[in-house]
Amino acid sequence: MLGGRDVALVDGPVFLLGLYCAASPWIVHYTTSQPPLVTHNLIMGIAIGLLALGFTRAPERMYGLSWAMCALGVWMIISPWVVGDSPDAGVVWNNIIIGALALILGLACAGTAAKASTRP
Repeated sequence: MLGGRDVALVDGPVFLLGLYCAASPWIVHYTTSQPPLVTHNLIMGIAIGLLALGFTRAPERMYGLSWAMCALGVWMIISPWVVGDSPDAGVVWNNIIIGALALILGLACAGTAAKASTRP
């Protein structure tokens, strides 16, 4: 049951993933080589972090957006080639790992929310 916070363990990792995504251009050091990806990852990190805060503050209303988290994950996987300009391997792997984790956490949120909503 969502009121019992079955998915509370997922909120923290989602928030931390958003923080890392926002800070990753400076951690992986591609601020000068990929300026469009710097802005992109900052905005995506903020969006993931806001989703996590929403999951924490209003779980009954927000866990329907778990699928949006999955979509953000898929977008993060393909974004180096769409947004970036000839990204190097470090940038590509960084975004693939962030995207895969976002997809996995989004599926975990969606699965738990779906299981919780079908209980009598």
